[in-house]
Amino acid sequence: MHPRALLDAAAELVGLVLKFDHPADAIVSRYFREHRELGQRERATLAETVYNVLRKKLQYDHFAPSGSGPKERRMAILGFHGPRDFLHSALNDTESSWLKACDAVKTADLLERHRHNLPEWLVGPLKAQLGGEFWPLADALLRPAPLDLRVNALTDKRADVQAELKLAGIKAMSTPHSPWGLRIDGKPALNKLDTFTRGAIEVQDEGSQLLALMLDAKRGEMVVDFCAGAGGKTLAIGACMRSTGRLYAFDVSAHRLDALKPRLARSKLSNVHPAAIAHERDDRVKRLAGKIDRVLVDAPCSGLGTLRRNPDLKWRQSPKAVEELTAKQAAILQSASRLVKSGGRLIYATCSVLPEENEAIAEAFGAAHPDFEPQDAGELLAALKVDGAPGLCSGGESGSRYLRLWPHRHDTDGFFAAVWKRK
Repeated sequence: MHPRALLDAAAELVGLVLKFDHPADAIVSRYFREHRELGQRERATLAETVYNVLRKKLQYDHFAPSGSGPKERRMAILGFHGPRDFLHSALNDTESSWLKACDAVKTADLLERHRHNLPEWLVGPLKAQLGGEFWPLADALLRPAPLDLRVNALTDKRADVQAELKLAGIKAMSTPHSPWGLRIDGKPALNKLDTFTRGAIEVQDEGSQLLALMLDAKRGEMVVDFCAGAGGKTLAIGACMRSTGRLYAFDVSAHRLDALKPRLARSKLSNVHPAAIAHERDDRVKRLAGKIDRVLVDAPCSGLGTLRRNPDLKWRQSPKAVEELTAKQAAILQSASRLVKSGGRLIYATCSVLPEENEAIAEAFGAAHPDFEPQDAGELLAALKVDGAPGLCSGGESGSRYLRLWPHRHDTDGFFAAVWKRK
């Protein structure tokens, strides 16, 4: 595609995304469906341009007024993903001079807000938690996340899949903590590989893999993934169970559960039972009260731990939305806890970095439910032979009460998990 045409398309797509009326990934996907003439390289350039703009929106908002032309074009120029000489060939002389002037500005000379590119309501809580680590986190959130894969432990071994990917020209490194994980650079077309189509791998962040691992579901048990979504953790749990027992995948969205069906078919699992529920107090939940060995509650949350993948969330979320979510999280955890049998395990998890969605929910639940005994996440992970388990956790007298993953420390999404055993 001619450079000018590609830049025009990028400006159009940036303009659509910056309306923030739908998630960025949904808008990008719809745009590609409506423009099937775009090749793989053009799609990659457009998508990465959009995500660059979302990651550095405040910085680009600062530079944009000094340029000319429609704002969406200026933003697309600033965030364009590709060689600078290619981009300059699409610009007029005025635009080219302006871009060179913007590129010459040193990041260190910018105001804090133009460096961290985070909304102010989020900066305070992060600085309070992290202190001097705030800037390493802010820098990490401006970079794309790596692509993590989970090897299907039911059917394959990690070393074998790693060798298979190498033959396909894909370099995959073992993840440092998950025994099932592989990390690859770039975004190869995995869905065209036999490794993918036969169910040997699934795309899943290492942090998400650790949540499933920590549940430690055994053969023959009754297990519930309470907020299953598209089922990434469900599939990992099912493989742990060696496709035995009974694994319920509950979610209030039948549409999200539909996305599980093709993944489930590839996985070779026969113990998974997806079920759409009306709400957390659904009759299906009541019928299983006190009968379940292990329950995972990966609760609906702000998703602010996934900003490397979903940078639009920092502009689409708000303190009010978080407040509404915390009420929902507490209600879901309360209802899900009724499923757990005596001696059973309960995990509450989010992909948020905010204490009000994490520690505050866990501590309030623990105070209200003395029949649930807190478990030390660091000890559980160490018993599962997870390398560096203590460094993945924080909180409590032991310093490892909760799983607490950070992009800048662990190169995973931000994750939190609390664990209890029912007395």
